[in-house]
Amino acid sequence: MPKLKFLFIFISSIVIIFGCKSAQITKKITKHFDEDFYDSQFTGLLVVDPASKDTIFNYNAHKYFTPASNAKIFTLYTALQVLQEKIPAFKYNIDKDTITIQGTGDPTFLHSYFHDSTALKMAQNFKKVILILPHLSDEKYGPGWAWEDYDAYFSPERSSFPMYGNVVTINNQNNLRSIPEVLEKNIQYSDSKYSRDFYKNNFYYNPKNNKTVEIPMVINSFLIAELWNSLLPEKVFIANHPSKKLDQIAYSVEADSLYKRMMHESDNFLAEQILILSSSTLSDTLSTDKIRNYILENQLKDLKQKPRWADGSGLSRYNLFTPTSFVQVLTKLYTDLPRNRLFNLFPAGGEFGTLKNWYASNSKPYIYAKSGTLGNNYSLSGYLITSSGKTLIFSFMNNHFMKPTDEVKNNMQAIFELLRDHY
Repeated sequence: MPKLKFLFIFISSIVIIFGCKSAQITKKITKHFDEDFYDSQFTGLLVVDPASKDTIFNYNAHKYFTPASNAKIFTLYTALQVLQEKIPAFKYNIDKDTITIQGTGDPTFLHSYFHDSTALKMAQNFKKVILILPHLSDEKYGPGWAWEDYDAYFSPERSSFPMYGNVVTINNQNNLRSIPEVLEKNIQYSDSKYSRDFYKNNFYYNPKNNKTVEIPMVINSFLIAELWNSLLPEKVFIANHPSKKLDQIAYSVEADSLYKRMMHESDNFLAEQILILSSSTLSDTLSTDKIRNYILENQLKDLKQKPRWADGSGLSRYNLFTPTSFVQVLTKLYTDLPRNRLFNLFPAGGEFGTLKNWYASNSKPYIYAKSGTLGNNYSLSGYLITSSGKTLIFSFMNNHFMKPTDEVKNNMQAIFELLRDHY
């Protein structure tokens, strides 16, 4: 009995100590939110301890926010649920000296970072190559995207068989050059406000500029045919439907390399194409609507607040998510994936990715999270490692502020450091 009594007293003391510590942290964070800084903006924060399942702090966590690139967390989760270890590059069928190919949305083909040439290496072995286009039910731009971003590097068009990242890369170090080379004839020196015509692949490069620029291409069957025939002259033909079932799949890069690039660089094009890729596992018709609905109705049917999920990248201001939903999905990822693999997919504070210049520590990183930035909006959701070795899962969302984003980040960092040092 004395031993049991001692054990009961010991456990009770631990509970009281941690209960007091949690209450103190809650009080300090609440004091932050009572400051005038937050009066004119909309803010939400949820912090949970996945080990104890305790809620450390909750402020507007059930309310909906514009997430910006935090939406990529849902895209990552979706891909991890339905794709394999390697990316499905395309579906195909071989009939004697002819290969018929249908894209799956794989963005890595001839991409400036991945340099994948799986399709080209296979196609060059045949006398005739038939490309099946189009079978993407989505529009080239996502709903709610800003139309004036049509020529911006971060807003390439979506497509079923991307090439070169769906951008033309132009540099002027010695003379004007482009990748793909076949589009050099379409480039003019100009100080035009826009770097491309709205509907045509006519590009404009400022002669005073000596930097490499990436300009989205207008994706259509004529361009795809031109690009392919520049690689395999007189061998490539476009068709709308295959004559036989495409029952084989070719694979390209390691999936994690694609996810990591999307998350670290907050690459909108990769995010959109990853959702398209994911939809290729459901049917031959590529549809991001279909895969989003599938995930929400199955793997994420337990979300406490169903999001309005409009795109894969977070470019759309139609997106609406709650901090609770992000924490729920981050918790699923934390449960499903080995810690090292999971944290390697997220930017690390003070180390790499979009957080390289923020949330640094004197030793190893304590923040592994995805940021999201649109005009007057900044959010961060992910994992925080405390000085005591605990892992916390959080979603911190800020909308409609008029002050500089750096000021918002500084205030967030003060709260993160409080959690790191005192929990």
